[in-house]
Amino acid sequence: MSREAPRPFLIAKQDDGEFHLTVRTTRYNSWGYPLTDSKEVEGSFKTAAAARAHAKEHYGAEPGQFASK
Repeated sequence: MSREAPRPFLIAKQDDGEFHLTVRTTRYNSWGYPLTDSKEVEGSFKTAAAARAHAKEHYGAEPGQFASK
């Protein structure tokens, strides 16, 4: 189990070419390990830049908080 928390925003490209945004929240247990919950944002985006813009506008995302898959 890793003690490194994942980045809060995941942008994943699906087989159909659309991009999906997942918002992850992290809390820590009593031993200091991160526990992560994920929630996929409804809808899809044409580009990864559009997904980033949505995260910045609606969730206050900052550069460096994005992971891609």
